[in-house]
Amino acid sequence: MPRRVEYFDDPNAPRANSLVVAVTAVVVNDQGELLLQKRTDNDLWGLPGGAMNLGESIGQAVVREVKEETRLDVEPTGVVGIYSDPGHIIAYADGEVRQEFSICFTARIVGGQLAVGDQESTAVRFVTPSEADGLPMGRSTRLRIQHFLERRSMPYFA
Repeated sequence: MPRRVEYFDDPNAPRANSLVVAVTAVVVNDQGELLLQKRTDNDLWGLPGGAMNLGESIGQAVVREVKEETRLDVEPTGVVGIYSDPGHIIAYADGEVRQEFSICFTARIVGGQLAVGDQESTAVRFVTPSEADGLPMGRSTRLRIQHFLERRSMPYFA
């Protein structure tokens, strides 16, 4: 049973009871492959990321989250988009039900060694965009990857 369930425009979704600032990062290696993590809370592949902590900036949050989950040091380089769709609800096993609010960054690797970091990942790896198409992942992750691959001139806002 997953500890996290996502709903998209579902009239039967539970009502949101929180709004948390979160970050994700699209990190690409020199071969053009995307960094993904296999999440423990829903057993799906996703971009590294998580919630911003009190006392840190949004840039510090993305650096910390990527380091915690993949052991790579990164530097934010841009924004893919800001995702705040009220129809995207994330329900957690502890009763928290979030409305999505996530900023997706691009980031470049500046150090570290790729490895599974904290308890939020069971695997981390680089994959080609075509390999990513075949992996089980959530709709929100696919959307962020799509927006990144489109090489938009402006960040996505929704």
